[in-house]
Amino acid sequence: MKNYRLLMLTTLIISGCSICYELIISAVSSYLVGDSTLQYSITIGLYMSAMGLGSFLSKYMKKNLFNWFVIIEIGVGVIGGISSLVLFLANLYLDTYQIVMYIEIIIIGTFVGVEIPLLTRIIESDAENLRITLSSIFSFDYIGGLIGSIAFPLLLLPQLGYFATAFLTGCMNIFASMLIIYKYSNRIRHVNRYKILTGILFVCMFVGMLFSENISSFIEGGLYRDNVILSEHTQYQHIVMTKHKDDLRLFIDGNVQFCSLDEYRYHEALVHIPMSKAKNKDRVLVLGGGDGLAVRELLKYENTQITLVDLDKEMTRLCSSDPNITSLNENSLKNDRVTIVNQDAYQFLEQNRELYDVIIVDLPDPNNDSLNKLYSNIFYRLCGNSLTEDGIVTVQSTSPYYATKAFWCIHETLKSEGFYVKPYHLQVPSFGDWGFNMASKKELDDTYPITVDTRYLTADNIDSLFEFGKDEVVTSNPGINSLSKPILIQYYSEAEKNWD
Repeated sequence: MKNYRLLMLTTLIISGCSICYELIISAVSSYLVGDSTLQYSITIGLYMSAMGLGSFLSKYMKKNLFNWFVIIEIGVGVIGGISSLVLFLANLYLDTYQIVMYIEIIIIGTFVGVEIPLLTRIIESDAENLRITLSSIFSFDYIGGLIGSIAFPLLLLPQLGYFATAFLTGCMNIFASMLIIYKYSNRIRHVNRYKILTGILFVCMFVGMLFSENISSFIEGGLYRDNVILSEHTQYQHIVMTKHKDDLRLFIDGNVQFCSLDEYRYHEALVHIPMSKAKNKDRVLVLGGGDGLAVRELLKYENTQITLVDLDKEMTRLCSSDPNITSLNENSLKNDRVTIVNQDAYQFLEQNRELYDVIIVDLPDPNNDSLNKLYSNIFYRLCGNSLTEDGIVTVQSTSPYYATKAFWCIHETLKSEGFYVKPYHLQVPSFGDWGFNMASKKELDDTYPITVDTRYLTADNIDSLFEFGKDEVVTSNPGINSLSKPILIQYYSEAEKNWD
């Protein structure tokens, strides 16, 4: 068949692009709105339905198949190429983000649904053996999908970010249309017009990709109130740092991790409350806390050896080298008493055979499936297995005021593993009312002797941290968060919606 290999290459390209558009929309929506399970489910379901609609509509394209194919590829390339930009702008300036997201999914999905049936008919018109043609086109379609699904999370998003990835994918779609135009120019009506149009659009997409950092800076300037001084995609998350005068803030996937003006309140409560109850303080395990601020507080205790487990190597590298952060964490991550392990906290605990006197769980909020397992009953069971008999575990537990059910769900989940649990909270101006749960294998008394220098905690205010108002407690048991029934995600998502 004439140019058979070219058409198979085209199939490979458009299939890979199709998967990338699904993942881009899902990832951006998870980043902007939260609840990744919901966003991916909606995107996949609506996208597949729209593809079915596109396949149905393709039967009405009876003539000028090459022209139709080029038009579809141009449409997918342009709309898909600007998909990330449109979603971010909708989030900034419109109250109808979900509607924009749905429209985008339906349009791209419908166009993609037309592609393969149309391409099959084009190949069929030239092929001698329909059986071989169909098997080949679907094989290349599935292979392209595999390539796109692997390349997006491992290569494209970490290296290029949302905007450049979308523009590059748009370039690939337009490039596919250019291949058809130049190889089948004699079968395309008004071919010169299409050559000019695809050339212009390809250049526009390419320029968008080159200037994606500028676009990102503009968009993030609207997302964050202060000047963005660092924006970095890693394999696992999107890290943003902002600064205004003395106010330095670090964000992970859009959620603030600390504000330099008041972070000491959070970290003193996180660290010194459990350390005051620990019989021994020789070995401390910190899960999360890659910013080094909890480690800074722990280094106030002489002879304490600290193991910090944080999944993202780029996070600990940044917080070990960036002068804005190292001046805040006092170069804690470079201290000889600190051992950094870049590994998933769950896997670390599964493989760990050491016992620790104190375990501090300072992880991001449970807003997706991968984080939810780090708030599950099994995870707390693993914490107990790595804890000495007199040891203490403290877990950052979201806000008892803004996310009441989520907070008490964490409390009940810890209790379900046989721990004695003491909840406490305090006001952190940049976060609001924020809570923790301290757990132990033995019942603890109500004295909290602080033996190190602090800026917030005093002998007079510690007792107040363990008091809760009526609007900060639940009237019924919220249940236990488990791997098989991740109810905590639902509680957290409900809280986000209520306080947006």
